[in-house]
Amino acid sequence: MLRPAKEQVKHLSPDNIAQRSGAIFHERDGVLELQSLNQTVRIAVPEYTFSPRLEEWHQLVILHYLALADGTAVSTQVITFGGLKDGLIRGTKFDHDMEKELQRFLKGKTPDCIRKICKALGAEFADSNADLCAVFHFLPNYPVWLKIWFADEEFEASGKLYLSRSADHYLSMEDAVTVGEVLLSKLKIQEQEHVNLT
Repeated sequence: MLRPAKEQVKHLSPDNIAQRSGAIFHERDGVLELQSLNQTVRIAVPEYTFSPRLEEWHQLVILHYLALADGTAVSTQVITFGGLKDGLIRGTKFDHDMEKELQRFLKGKTPDCIRKICKALGAEFADSNADLCAVFHFLPNYPVWLKIWFADEEFEASGKLYLSRSADHYLSMEDAVTVGEVLLSKLKIQEQEHVNLT
């Protein structure tokens, strides 16, 4: 799975990749460096090996991002996954499934607990029409917004994931879904760590 993705980027100039993706190329060390969810990721070229070693899906998305990035400015306008170029079926289904997953994830958590979990993944908080809006820097030009509405007497807590309108310039529909899944799994890992600390 990773081999074809590595082959795809091996033909590209690391300098060019860095310019288009927002990564930094350290020519002397032969390393591309970027931030992903509060983590500095170093990728040795031309082998395209990762340090630290990330889960395969996370590596795959980063490799696709490096290959596809075209340097388009990041739009602050948000869209659902269904709003992506090829998102009508796959993206709309993912939006629906993710709402259910987030409802389960948010159940019984205090706003303070949710903030701490998001902050551990490097989220910044933004003003929005939701009770809480966390912006995750999944990749340099690929932010993900998590909007949360806290529980009240009538409704359970709910959440929705959004992408930038410029997302199609950096990843395919399938990769966008993987980004959402990786982010959710990281939130759950942080949740466990938070539980273990309390």
